[in-house]
Amino acid sequence: MAYQPSLKKFYHDEVVPQLMKEFNYTTVMQCPKIQKIVLNQGLGDATQDKKIIEIALKEMALISGQKPVATLSRKDIAGFKLRKNTPIGVKVTLRRDKMYEFLERLIKISLPRIRDFNGIEGKMDGRGNYTLGITEQIIFPEINIDAVSKIQGMNITFVTSAASDTEAFSLLKAFGVPFKQKNK
Repeated sequence: MAYQPSLKKFYHDEVVPQLMKEFNYTTVMQCPKIQKIVLNQGLGDATQDKKIIEIALKEMALISGQKPVATLSRKDIAGFKLRKNTPIGVKVTLRRDKMYEFLERLIKISLPRIRDFNGIEGKMDGRGNYTLGITEQIIFPEINIDAVSKIQGMNITFVTSAASDTEAFSLLKAFGVPFKQKNK
């Protein structure tokens, strides 16, 4: 039998039946799913120091398990000393098995490592997607803290096939994403 990430198996065995019951879907195909996870790191300081992009590319490759790409500026901005097509960020898009493996590491290992962690905000974007801002890349166990020259943050975007924010929230909650408890 071929390899299958445990979170993918969990999605098919546990999450789909739970969502079908919660939203009264008639077929499995109506259930929302996570289509991709995008990790993005904006590096404004890279205009002065080119090594920052190289370091960020290496760290993002360690975190995601996939080769990232440098994002380039679209136009010249004199006030920021920025030239067109200058590398100013790093991004990687995870799909299929690598996406499920990253999500499991994020939920079970990385997020609990945040100091004074009590959950993440539950605000969706209005289209069924969710973006999580991380302030320090050192929460990932793949990063050697002693080798880090500068603490960088990143955005992690979960793109889902959900039709509404409620469905997307329920999907991510079923996966075990630790949202903050709402005080009633």
